[in-house]
Amino acid sequence: MEKKSLNKTLNKASKSKNDDFYTQLTDIEKELKHYKQHFKNKIVLCNCDDPRISNFFHYFSYNFEQLGLKKLITTCYKNQQRDLFSLNKSEKAIYLEYTGDKNKNNVPDPKEIGIKHFKGDGDFRSKECIELLKQADIVVTNPPFSLFREYVEQLIKYHKKFLILAQQNVISYKEIFRLIKENKAWLGVDNNGTKWFQVPDNYEITTESRKKIENGKKFFSMGSIVWFTNLDIKKRHQDLIPYKIYKGHEDEYPKYDNYDAINVNKVSDIPKDYKGVMGVPVTFLDKHNSEEFEIVGQMVTTKVDEFNYGYPYINGKKIYARILIKKKNI
Repeated sequence: MEKKSLNKTLNKASKSKNDDFYTQLTDIEKELKHYKQHFKNKIVLCNCDDPRISNFFHYFSYNFEQLGLKKLITTCYKNQQRDLFSLNKSEKAIYLEYTGDKNKNNVPDPKEIGIKHFKGDGDFRSKECIELLKQADIVVTNPPFSLFREYVEQLIKYHKKFLILAQQNVISYKEIFRLIKENKAWLGVDNNGTKWFQVPDNYEITTESRKKIENGKKFFSMGSIVWFTNLDIKKRHQDLIPYKIYKGHEDEYPKYDNYDAINVNKVSDIPKDYKGVMGVPVTFLDKHNSEEFEIVGQMVTTKVDEFNYGYPYINGKKIYARILIKKKNI
């Protein structure tokens, strides 16, 4: 029942394009500490943020010198609602440019932040925003989940490095899975635990367990949230080192009715001596090392395509979604 309520809430947001989910600073800090080496002398763009309240802007502006950034650009989409979530009464789309602390007080002062107005609405797909994207080396933000495919497609088109938040179910999108399969993108570090996003006071949340109020602010939990990136991290080079044995324990690894692969119920149960294709939980991607395993495909939806082979079945019974993998070095 809870999952249906969550889907109802997210679908409603998708239809209304109400993607005002603001990331908490603690979640940003927890992830960004693993990427510091990537930012030296780089231009960072946060192109789905209201810089007046964005915690991405807060993080990068207050850590500008420590990271050795060259420039920070943060853009704001024009909101035509009277009661703006951003609490700013202007309806104009703006963007900020920050090039570091000038008066040596270690604080990004208003005089040091260049506030510029867009001619258009500040949509990340607009010509003005694309020009800013071309300048950037790395894009870091929480993009609108209802436009995630289109957003990532644009990043790939302009050959950008990125670190963005996503719902775990985007892994099943053909366009996203292709990037993962081809080792062009992967999951970040902090993909466990609940992430809470600040939402407008009038945002409807039908499931009480996914809502909380702190210091007068409303927060919403969207279920499994992951970081999605193409920046290299230490984690993706760590071997999983399986210890289970397939030979002599075949009964523990039944084959699927609809695909020639054995089923593995837990990532820790991956056998080290099996040479064929294995179906593992989607959470495997959080531990995937492309030097150790090849990603063959997925079994996650009823819709079959070039990467997806339909939900897995064992003895006529449908089981949970699986990622199909094969060990590279036996």
